Amino acid sequence: MLVSSMKNLKLHIGVIVTSLAVAVSAQSPRPTKKSPVAKTVTSAASFTSAAATNSTLRNDLTWTFGGKQQRGWYLYDLLIGKTLNTDHDPSTSEFAASIAAWQKHRGIAADGILDEDALMSMVSQWQGNRLKNRAAATPEQLMIAPTSDFYDSSRAEELRQVERRTYAAYKQMIAAAIADPKLKLAHTAPDQLAAKEQYFKIVSAFRSPEYQEELRRKSPNAGSAGLAVNNSPHFTGRALDLYVGGSPVDTKDANRAIQVKTPVYRWLVENAESFGFRPYFYEPWHWEYVK
Repeated sequence: MLVSSMKNLKLHIGVIVTSLAVAVSAQSPRPTKKSPVAKTVTSAASFTSAAATNSTLRNDLTWTFGGKQQRGWYLYDLLIGKTLNTDHDPSTSEFAASIAAWQKHRGIAADGILDEDALMSMVSQWQGNRLKNRAAATPEQLMIAPTSDFYDSSRAEELRQVERRTYAAYKQMIAAAIADPKLKLAHTAPDQLAAKEQYFKIVSAFRSPEYQEELRRKSPNAGSAGLAVNNSPHFTGRALDLYVGGSPVDTKDANRAIQVKTPVYRWLVENAESFGFRPYFYEPWHWEYVK
């Protein structure tokens, strides 16, 4: 009888202890996990000062490229956004946070400010994505594209030469652009722009060293940013100047400001890489086939 009573007492004590443990556990605060969104907002909030600086530098930063003084980086908003994988406005803290993440990846001070050092690092990245081998194309590597592909339909035959694989990639890209209803491109076939359509037409492709030298003589003030003499990617037949708006190949800031705002240029920034084309950042019309 005594043994039975002791067993019952132990059982009651065990139940009471378990109940107390459950009650304490229910009342104790549990650690909460911060959502990725909350973490991103907190991180971006710490770049308020950097965002203000970027707003100023976007228009006022003084830097040099190709022997010419440049002002601001507003002309490259789309390329910068593509590089950072962000669509945030350059004046925002979120944009500055994206700059900081990119800076950290590049091994430079991650302060979120796109100053001259950071911008030149970005330019170096863009330039590094362009054609490495710029040897002149051989005749068998080239083909003559039809006049219907060119902005100037009267362009001479020797100036309508394109490297064969580059031309095939160009036609694939044109077909994709035509299929995009947002662009509303006039066309006569799935991969053929109509005669009246100017956008995406080829302004210039293969240029021989001799022809390039002639262009240089006609434009002595073009600078190395505009007309390369010894290593132009146009020598390869793999560089295409495409019509994206404004004056076709005018490097004045006012003209480039028009070009970088067209739906066609935006489409190229977002999609051209999928077809093997990389941009020359300084010229919105210039795209190189790098595959």
